[in-house]
Amino acid sequence: MREPVFEVVTDDRIVAALIGVAVLWRVAVSLDKTEALWESICSGISLFIMGWVLFGYLCSMSRKPTHWPISNKIYHGVSVSLLVLNVYVALYYVMRWSELLHVEVHQPLNFFLQTARYLSFVIFYVAIVWSAKYLKKMHEECRFLLSRSMRRTLGLRETVFNVITDERTLLVMIGMAFLWRTIISFDYNITIGESMASGITLIIMGWLLFGYILALSVKARDKLELTRVIQGITLALCTINLYALCYYGMRWYSLVAVEGFVEAFEPVDFLFRDIGFFSLVLYYYAAIVLSKFLDKACADYTVPITKA
Repeated sequence: MREPVFEVVTDDRIVAALIGVAVLWRVAVSLDKTEALWESICSGISLFIMGWVLFGYLCSMSRKPTHWPISNKIYHGVSVSLLVLNVYVALYYVMRWSELLHVEVHQPLNFFLQTARYLSFVIFYVAIVWSAKYLKKMHEECRFLLSRSMRRTLGLRETVFNVITDERTLLVMIGMAFLWRTIISFDYNITIGESMASGITLIIMGWLLFGYILALSVKARDKLELTRVIQGITLALCTINLYALCYYGMRWYSLVAVEGFVEAFEPVDFLFRDIGFFSLVLYYYAAIVLSKFLDKACADYTVPITKA
């Protein structure tokens, strides 16, 4: 039963329809320029279903045996990325529905931010669904053969990348991000400078990673399924990058134009902004690790020659 459902859901027409329905839904919600509680509940539940069902499917696929082991690692990397953002979405909507979260940015930008967040996560989930179709083909049909002899000696750029993306280096970077957020929270306010330092760091990290993974899709252009997997993951990353750009852009505008360069202290709102920052940091950490698996797939595997 699961396989026929998966084939239907991952069909290109269904994927396009999901995005279309999400856009139409947000247009309908936006007609009165407010979002009622029941409308927010509908939006949140739709994201919950998409995110957690997809997470469960990828986790189950990662446990299946295969002759192409790197696909298991790719499944693991995508699953961790999903888990981080699923938890973020869950916390956001629970805090909204319980009226703990008030205003992230000042009106009317707050409503635009809610719409941007919803559409960003819908497109993110759809991109992962689309890429999962091709990853499943490689995972089960064993269409790629191991060819380690094709790996070349690492150059300076590859060596530097391997050092930067080493798990120990990334753990240090995460620790520094947590320490930074703790330090700027001591005085119970966030200045425009502190907010820009946090946002610009995340934006640079996200777009550099986007460029690297996009280059991998060019590197794997002769391997159709692998190229599609990388393109889907790249689209998902691009969506989150655009959301981060949109979120911080609106935050900075509010700080400059409304709040007088210093954010007023609201305990729960303040806590949620910390959660959002840490969620993006952890997501990019997972995406960097995932990029290493994708690079290994490009380097170690080649399409076998089919005999006539």
